[in-house]
Amino acid sequence: MAKNKQFVKEITPMEDDFSRWYTDVIIKNELVDYSPVKGFMVIRPYGFALWEKIQEYADRRFKETGHKNCYFPLLIPESLLNKEKEHVEGFAPEVAWVTHGGNNELGERLCVRPTSETIICNMYSKWLNSYRDLPYLYNQWCSVVRWEKATRPFLRTSEFLWQEGHTLHETAEEAQTETLQMLNIYKEVAEELLAMPVVVGKKSEKEKFAGAYATYTMEALMHDGQALQAGTSHNLGQHFTKAFDITYLGRDGKQQYPYHTSWGISTRLIGGLIMVHSDNRGLVLPPRVAPTQVVIIPIAQKKEGVLEKANALYDEIKALGIRVELDDDASNSPGWKFNQYEMKGYPIRVEIGPKDIENNQAIAVRRDKLEKEIVSLDDIGDTIKSLLETMQVEMLEKARAHREAHTYYMDSYENYKKEVTEKPGFTKAMWCGCKECEEKLKEETGATIRCIPFEQEHLSDTCQFCGKEAKHMVYIARAY
Repeated sequence: MAKNKQFVKEITPMEDDFSRWYTDVIIKNELVDYSPVKGFMVIRPYGFALWEKIQEYADRRFKETGHKNCYFPLLIPESLLNKEKEHVEGFAPEVAWVTHGGNNELGERLCVRPTSETIICNMYSKWLNSYRDLPYLYNQWCSVVRWEKATRPFLRTSEFLWQEGHTLHETAEEAQTETLQMLNIYKEVAEELLAMPVVVGKKSEKEKFAGAYATYTMEALMHDGQALQAGTSHNLGQHFTKAFDITYLGRDGKQQYPYHTSWGISTRLIGGLIMVHSDNRGLVLPPRVAPTQVVIIPIAQKKEGVLEKANALYDEIKALGIRVELDDDASNSPGWKFNQYEMKGYPIRVEIGPKDIENNQAIAVRRDKLEKEIVSLDDIGDTIKSLLETMQVEMLEKARAHREAHTYYMDSYENYKKEVTEKPGFTKAMWCGCKECEEKLKEETGATIRCIPFEQEHLSDTCQFCGKEAKHMVYIARAY
């Protein structure tokens, strides 16, 4: 694609200003709008439809692994938040407080949940009695509030939608198995649904969740070479269960503390989806997550038989379980419609006109490639279904190839400091595990250790930041 070429005049080319391009794509496609409260977004129907597809996929996988949904209060008493010191310190700068009920000052401040560990643990301490009650496999879909200083739709807003699972287990081994199982489900959501490849691994001690024994993450690489933390799963050990006195009668007849996990994904995934796949025409959506997978556009629809054939195609494609629309609005030209649906990211456009009907064919156009393909009307339903599956697979392969092309090996830290701006992307490096090296990296380059990947490579015997003995290969990058 030639630089500075604009297909939709309202969308800034990503080569000119990636941040502006991202905002233009979101606003022009009516995914969100800005609310009267700074930092809070209104998710419009098309944006919410994307979230519903993510929610639908993830919720099904949660339930297949035995989890049940429930709901906990929005407001948390300050005394509960203060029960776990490390946790409250981690969230203190972002907490919103309720101090009045009507005209009356409250006797205790109430926190608008930034996350729900404290209120959920309080309830678990009331409910849990015996080892026979375990495991607790609960999840809730809700919103949380974290008062952010700088916001950007989907990526970082003061309120966002998410799910948070909170489970209790009899043994440390069961809790660890749960933590990694949920991370694997998140990877499925990213790769199988969103066609967004991710690197999975463990967060450093500095970057882990406040109060966690260990945090595991999936990291995606955006089109501009910055990383996005796309989902996390936390093994909380007995940290919170001891702080909140959650005990049960164990198999040995003694009181025990259960082991605890929590895990979450959010509407941030939609931001990742946009920044991995979309282009200067607008959205490019993988078929499995697209609210509408196919749009049929009749050409010269006033001519005899065109609308009838378009409606017959609609019925045939819909009968296969494909999400399809027919745009027979005569007030807009086919050319306008082509641009409109390309901008909205509909995976496949089907064009049908008088000449096509004469030749027993239609034209199919894939949004990711914008190449026209002649398809026979005899088996068009099966052809469209095959095209959608092929597109889903190829979009994941393309995104993975982009990530690999922008993943580098650190030859020296001094060179990295010079190249970090010129060569954005993931960089693999060896690290000694010291917090001091991590802090130096962030201070001097703006990059952070994104994760210690499960798939380790031995690149050097020494830490590339300080020269001490290396313990881990890590992925580093600047991140959203």
